[in-house]
Amino acid sequence: MKLLEDRIITDGKILGQDILKVDQFLTHQVDYQLMKAIGERFYDVYKSSGITKVVTIEASGIAPALYTAANLNVPMIFAKKAKNITMNDELLTTEVFSFTKQITSTVSISKQFLTKNDRVLIIDDFLANGQAALGLLDLIEQAQATPVGVGIVIEKSFQTGRTRLLEKGLKMTSLARISAFEDGKIKFATADDASFDALTK
Repeated sequence: MKLLEDRIITDGKILGQDILKVDQFLTHQVDYQLMKAIGERFYDVYKSSGITKVVTIEASGIAPALYTAANLNVPMIFAKKAKNITMNDELLTTEVFSFTKQITSTVSISKQFLTKNDRVLIIDDFLANGQAALGLLDLIEQAQATPVGVGIVIEKSFQTGRTRLLEKGLKMTSLARISAFEDGKIKFATADDASFDALTK
């Protein structure tokens, strides 16, 4: 998605060997026009898949997931990282390790929001080692719902997340795939990359 790639080049900052900071438009301050375009792109890919729920994990996945759900005209659910006193229903829970924060969190979704009749699209802001998406997949499977696909805003293809998700047999759509950070510059995967999902362009 060229609009997203251009924004990453303009406002993204490389930190260390493998961290991309995009707080100008995604992970802290949110560009709603860009999120609107992202939601429309995921809709184009999954509009015929019978999606009944869009699921993400708080917090940075919420904006792209909400715009995707709005286009699909279905509810968006976000897995919570902390239980509050109002969450007194039976919960689906799993452990998720955050690559960026280097911490493990227990994340939860109320059982009332996911059922065996649901067809679920996972949306997340980043894909690195795949822990967040795999955690959400675990919650979906606990609910006996059907995982239909995974939509990722920014994928770091030089890490292991894509391989782990494809091994689960999931359809994947990444809107920007970063193949490397080289000499302080961001290198994107192209259509010449054999593993590139043509739906993302």
